[in-house]
Amino acid sequence: MEQPAPRMAWSQHDIFPGSFEACSLLTAALTHAGLYLLMFLGFVNQLLFKPNVATERNREGYAPLYNPFEQFYSRYVYRRVRHIFNRPICSTPGAELTLKERATDDYNWSFRFTGTEKRCINLGSYNYLGFAEPSGECADAAEAATRRYGVALASPRGELGSTPLHKELEETTAKFLGVEAAVVFGMGFATNALGIPGLMGAGSLVLSDENNHASLILGLRLAHVTVRVFRHNNLPHLEELAREAIAEGRWKKIIVMVEGVYSMEGSIVPLAALVALKKQYGLLLYLDEAHSVGAMGARGRGVLDHCGVLAADVDVLMGTFTKSFGAAGGYIAGSAKLVSLVRAHGHAHAYAHAMAPAVCAQVLAAMRAIASPAGVARVRALRSNTRHFRRRLRAMRVVVFGHEDSPVVPMLVYTFSKMAATVERLTARGVASVGVGFPATPLNKARIRFCLSAAHSREQLDQCLDAIEEVVEELGLRYSRQPPSPSPSPSPAAAT
Repeated sequence: MEQPAPRMAWSQHDIFPGSFEACSLLTAALTHAGLYLLMFLGFVNQLLFKPNVATERNREGYAPLYNPFEQFYSRYVYRRVRHIFNRPICSTPGAELTLKERATDDYNWSFRFTGTEKRCINLGSYNYLGFAEPSGECADAAEAATRRYGVALASPRGELGSTPLHKELEETTAKFLGVEAAVVFGMGFATNALGIPGLMGAGSLVLSDENNHASLILGLRLAHVTVRVFRHNNLPHLEELAREAIAEGRWKKIIVMVEGVYSMEGSIVPLAALVALKKQYGLLLYLDEAHSVGAMGARGRGVLDHCGVLAADVDVLMGTFTKSFGAAGGYIAGSAKLVSLVRAHGHAHAYAHAMAPAVCAQVLAAMRAIASPAGVARVRALRSNTRHFRRRLRAMRVVVFGHEDSPVVPMLVYTFSKMAATVERLTARGVASVGVGFPATPLNKARIRFCLSAAHSREQLDQCLDAIEEVVEELGLRYSRQPPSPSPSPSPAAAT
């Protein structure tokens, strides 16, 4: 560009990044002190008691297989809270689920089943629209597809792994999103990890949000692109990076990579303002809608629908079928030329196993259901449940991240000990929840991540909220210093 583009007038755009209340200095100090104490006790334990685990032997002259700190962290920090992770279930992950109960006799080094089960309200699974059901139209379609095509196709799509179901799903997905074409994959993580290398390479610059998912980060590494990171949902910072990159004059492509809804923050990308920035500077935009497609917008079409943005204004639309469709896999959608490029140069179409026929049928049935009046009612129910849940949590004076319309609701507990204690106590009260800590979050920002569903009744949510309030009171989780008022949404289109 001979003349630099004029700067964006951000006062004319909604760029609210989401609610991210900072903890007090005392809370931060106590959190760090607790972590350092935990690590110190771990070092003492390691010196005095040799763990009965596999060790590296005869490795002289070779690089170590394990990072020493990661090995220590896994054994003496993560192990202390290991009982709240990887918990097996023995039911459909619907509005309720059944936990298979475990016990440990050696301080979480190993577990044994107790032979008992516990029925809980499910606030941990991705089931935004309630399609993860053991019976009904979707389950019937999956059963019929399995009887006709079998459980798996034993081949990638590029060989003998395509059926009429795959073609129909790709056409239906493109129509659902309002684009020319789409290609589907059998795994959501692999959609990014194996699709991105087919779209960009050396000579490309990617401006990536600091909270982007691990699948995006892996895809960028495999693509060998240059990456520069901007602060989360901070469009003025993104603009500065874009101007610097354009001034350098050496990039074949400059791509902005963001998510629609961020799975650990519960925040929504300010997409309308981002599209304006994209047009101002001639950038390309890659949008990951894994947690937003189906769950956001008046018609369930994702964050584009929520923010009133046209699909044509986003260069690459990516999403998964694991969250709102009760299935598995993902898609990349956009122009016909783009999709042809992904098929030819991406690794997944040629090498990865094709999506199972039952999964195709499940997604097709769910997608058709979303387009029906009953499906629109599910989208409205999810939005109503989300707002009710978030407002009740804020009234408890806990720290809640994100936007009011995000069905991902992180509640900050900060320390590993409180994360484990919260999950334990909620489970005892019949609420299945998920604790999230390092390395998925910063070391001092452990949280409980609640995932809401249209399948939850208001009575179930109130029962969960009553249990949460009891635990908040018992463990002292009222960290918020803000008045319990609703946070603004990034787009007025959400109110339609």
